[in-house]
Amino acid sequence: MSLNIKIGIDVGGTFTDLVMFDKVLGKISHLKVSTTPRNPVEGVLNAVSGITKDPSQIEALIHATTLGTNMFFGQTGIEPPKVVLITNAGFEDVIEIGRQNRAELYNPFFRRPMPLIPRSRRYGVRGRIDKDGNEVEALDEDGIRKIVKDECKAGIKVFVISFLHSYRNPSHERKTAQMIKEICPDSIVVTSHEVDPQPMEYERTSTAVVNAILKPILSIYLERLLVMLKSKKFKGKLLVMQSSGGIEDVSEAVKRPAAFIESGPSAGAVAVAFFSKLMKVEKALGFDMGGTTAKASNIIRGEPEIVETYEVGGKVHRGRLVRGSGYPVRFPYIDLAEVSAGGGTIAWIDPGGALRLGPKSAGADPGPACYGKGGEDPTITDANLLLGRLPVLLAGRLKLRKELAEEAIKEKIAKPLGVDLIEASWAIVRIANTIMGRALRLVSIEKGHDPREFTLFAFGGAGPLHAVDIADEIGAKEEVIPLLPGVFSALGLLVSDYRHDYHEAIVKRAKDVEVEEIENMFKRLEEKAVKTLISEGIDKDKIVIRRYVEAKYWGQAYTLKVPYSGSVETLVSDFHKIHEFRYGFSSPEEEVEFVVARVEAIGITRKPMLKNIEKRGEASPRGKREVFFKGGWRLADIYDRKELGPGIEICGPAVIEELSSTTLIPPGFCGVVDELGSIIIRRR
Repeated sequence: MSLNIKIGIDVGGTFTDLVMFDKVLGKISHLKVSTTPRNPVEGVLNAVSGITKDPSQIEALIHATTLGTNMFFGQTGIEPPKVVLITNAGFEDVIEIGRQNRAELYNPFFRRPMPLIPRSRRYGVRGRIDKDGNEVEALDEDGIRKIVKDECKAGIKVFVISFLHSYRNPSHERKTAQMIKEICPDSIVVTSHEVDPQPMEYERTSTAVVNAILKPILSIYLERLLVMLKSKKFKGKLLVMQSSGGIEDVSEAVKRPAAFIESGPSAGAVAVAFFSKLMKVEKALGFDMGGTTAKASNIIRGEPEIVETYEVGGKVHRGRLVRGSGYPVRFPYIDLAEVSAGGGTIAWIDPGGALRLGPKSAGADPGPACYGKGGEDPTITDANLLLGRLPVLLAGRLKLRKELAEEAIKEKIAKPLGVDLIEASWAIVRIANTIMGRALRLVSIEKGHDPREFTLFAFGGAGPLHAVDIADEIGAKEEVIPLLPGVFSALGLLVSDYRHDYHEAIVKRAKDVEVEEIENMFKRLEEKAVKTLISEGIDKDKIVIRRYVEAKYWGQAYTLKVPYSGSVETLVSDFHKIHEFRYGFSSPEEEVEFVVARVEAIGITRKPMLKNIEKRGEASPRGKREVFFKGGWRLADIYDRKELGPGIEICGPAVIEELSSTTLIPPGFCGVVDELGSIIIRRR
């Protein structure tokens, strides 16, 4: 009997969301359960067990999570491994020296993040490859053997090898890896040329180190998950969402685990891209407000913006990672702005008597005060409950306790500020909206886009509750509350394609490069990409290859990605144009250097067929209640979303409730349901 179920599961900081598509029935089901941060496997199994009684029918389980960083810092019950770094003599401190980016320029007490490998386990050995790939000094094999024997005897099982110019000639790294495996057969060896074959030794070494730390952790986590799933008769594929928005088989994910460290938020951007194409929306802003954070992304013509470097564990200032505050990882990831403004974000009073939000969150355990699980700190969810914006019964059949929210906000916010409960709650919501609006400006205005030309897609458990106020603040022309907003990121997993990125170093001035040389590089990369995708079950006619060359002006440090069209001259011309567009100027008289040939390989998957919702008659409110809006208390109509059919229009003040989320329509706005079940909200 063929497998007919496809599941997307997104493990967030507060909730674990699951969406299931049954191909036989053509039906989509969803579920939301509490995340179990110390043992995320338990939350995943709870979700799977809660939605299907027969896991043997699951064709594919696609996994995304925001737990990557937590795994990295040992916050999931799995301790990070001890790691040894072997590099060139004199370069042992490269991961500590870094690029000298000062994350807080005017803070004399700023301290760089501690190196991931202590000085005592960083070894420099003789041996050198030059920038052209020639061996100028033989490798000190005896020295390497002594290091490996001593560390292996001490119980170290994870080794990182990063030699200068290994992207050009990896022979020294390969030889060292072979010796380690001979001396310490059960060790894990990560070589920099395999995970990041590009120039810039600090970024390459840092990427290799992060992968080495995550590799055993990820292996343990996925092994536990697979064993437990198979014990429930699971026979399908386990797939992992990458930070780039593409999925890959678990066997590939284990090879480069740093590529999926930000996979959870990426799934939401993929979902926005998919629905924006269906709805013919050219410019979209994704706004994902969950229980812990809020994320913003921009999608133009159905494509999320991709950047090539991420800093793990970096500090976030006003929604953006501060360069130099974390550990660089060079893998493609969807560019997101993230702020501490989720439903569980804690409100507090600072020493100066000002109301503040975050960065701490109540998370899933104990959660907001109104959850009744022991939380005593006031949160955004508590404020929304007191303002009448939330139902008594929340996702997962969680009953909210208003009296606990009142006590938390009264004692910790209202009394210190000398205001009443409602004024304190409204202040919390307004500050949250300002913070989240800032994130949306980062991915629109600061990228050179006019938000008035964009449609805001709001999702996450709390996103539709704040969508209209935030869109009104930034000037977005309309808001879309898509199908299943509370589990929308999990839905995005079901519409994701496979993706693999491969690259090879060029590092030559354009005048010295022949087209045949670049073509041969692309041929090698494409063969590798196609082989991987076919092994994952993708038919050859469903594979799309995109070619790029990363280029820069001679002497510059950073590159721009230029689509390859088959000509060196065209590449140079296009680079000047892209530089002009990005920075406002170009220098055609300067020499251009080609640094890396890059291939993006996409494996197109079958998408769930989303049926148009059957037309229904006029919707009637199931009740009314007092809700606090910008102008004060208003009697709002309460609707059940599952009763709303295409063409139905609801004007504010109104609240639309569903199992996984709540949508707020303020006075002066109306929402219309389209054929896909999305609610499109515009000003009257």
